[in-house]
Amino acid sequence: MKKHFQIVASLLLSLVFCLLSTVAFSQANAHKNASASASSQKSDVMLWPKKPIHLVVSFTPGGAPDTLARILAESWQKTLGVNVLVENRPGFGGNIGADYVAKSDADGYTLLIGTVGIHAINGVLYEKLSYDPVRDFAPISFLASTPNVLVVNKKLGVSNLSELITLAKTEPNQLTFGSSGSGTSLHMSGELIKEMTGIQIRHIPYKGRAQFLPDLVSGRISMAFDNLVSALPLIQAGEIRAIGITSLRRSAAAPDIPTIAEQGLPGFEAVSWFSLVGPAGLPIAIQTRLSRLTKEVLMQPVVQSKLRASGLEPAPNSPTELARFIDQEREKWTGIVKKSGAKAD
Repeated sequence: MKKHFQIVASLLLSLVFCLLSTVAFSQANAHKNASASASSQKSDVMLWPKKPIHLVVSFTPGGAPDTLARILAESWQKTLGVNVLVENRPGFGGNIGADYVAKSDADGYTLLIGTVGIHAINGVLYEKLSYDPVRDFAPISFLASTPNVLVVNKKLGVSNLSELITLAKTEPNQLTFGSSGSGTSLHMSGELIKEMTGIQIRHIPYKGRAQFLPDLVSGRISMAFDNLVSALPLIQAGEIRAIGITSLRRSAAAPDIPTIAEQGLPGFEAVSWFSLVGPAGLPIAIQTRLSRLTKEVLMQPVVQSKLRASGLEPAPNSPTELARFIDQEREKWTGIVKKSGAKAD
């Protein structure tokens, strides 16, 4: 009997030793894998970049997204020692460029200048998208915001919002407003003013501002919403007339232009904003480095002065802060789009 107990005890001790060895091996292996993963990410960021970086802009050259992309590209080329190429892929309310980046490799070499349209509006405006506005992107940094401005053809014969509303109500569905595409903040600015005033004006979507501004100047369309940074030169040249700014406060770049809110529509706000994002799965090390590089560029006094003079307010932040902001904007614009009944053309 004593010998039997000795055998059982020996077996139990062996079993305990095996279990302890297994746990120790598992913990060591997990630590090894974590170390390998951290080492791999560290290696990724140390090697990145080793080839050209592509900054995709979902709109035509000349607008605020393009301006921001070229400022980043110029600075990064000097800092990183590789070419940084700006690619304009306009159309479909920004969806063409966004889809391209969403389906690109998450290696830090293909990035997108995000917009309020792409990340906060298109998901509810379009019944089907080939990408997810949130899940398919890795947030990097907020870039800047700018108010939109309501501008009209000079021959329309109106000089303020009240006169424009009166004309639109006298001639329902006869006035047209252009935008850089369905789903953009420029489009939604028009839908918001329709919803708040009850006027009936027809939306004419274009592939970008480079297409609708000549038609506005010539009178083929009655009015348009444009980013202040884009429209300001034509306003100052007297080729088009500014009716109102879409932010709650006047812009330092154009203090003489009243807001739409102060002209009888309190609370009216439709601001364009721009961000930097990459494809989902972007290594955290590269994501963090890009965020830091972006902040370094946008915090330079000469860059801030240049942006503010053109109506852009730079405000770089962290990936976490950008993700939180996008969630808030999606909630806001989902309600506006549904209430207005707007649909993608």
